[in-house]
Amino acid sequence: MRVEPWDISVADEVADLWVRLASDQPRYGSHLLPESNRQLARDSVAQHAVTGGLFVARCGDELVGFVTFSKEQGDYDVDASRGLVHDLFVCRSHRDEGVGGRLLDAAEERLAADGVDRVSLEAMASNTDARRFYERRGYETFRVELEKQLDG
Repeated sequence: MRVEPWDISVADEVADLWVRLASDQPRYGSHLLPESNRQLARDSVAQHAVTGGLFVARCGDELVGFVTFSKEQGDYDVDASRGLVHDLFVCRSHRDEGVGGRLLDAAEERLAADGVDRVSLEAMASNTDARRFYERRGYETFRVELEKQLDG
């Protein structure tokens, strides 16, 4: 298994994995519509590939995971430079093999080389497996998002 930066040539393959990721998220409360967002996800992956914010994991020729990330951009003066991990996905058949850790390591190393001091990411509140994975990797709760359904 190898983890490496990739170019725009894998955008369709990674978009397929993104759809698999998004398809699993409604059980945690996500409102994303995977198939109708495929093209937007592909465009995002392509942009990350162009800017160096895409790493993929391959086992032989099979794409088994990916991570997209970027340096946070903003207008406010801040006391730390942050990187953002947008998506991290590993195919179920390759989980618990260290693939996710290697992808996250690669993203963190690239962000650190770009001058980033901190890395931020999101996980669905009820996705205990993802939250446990990130906590084992040193991530701590930073911000809490609240949601309410409105009647009518």
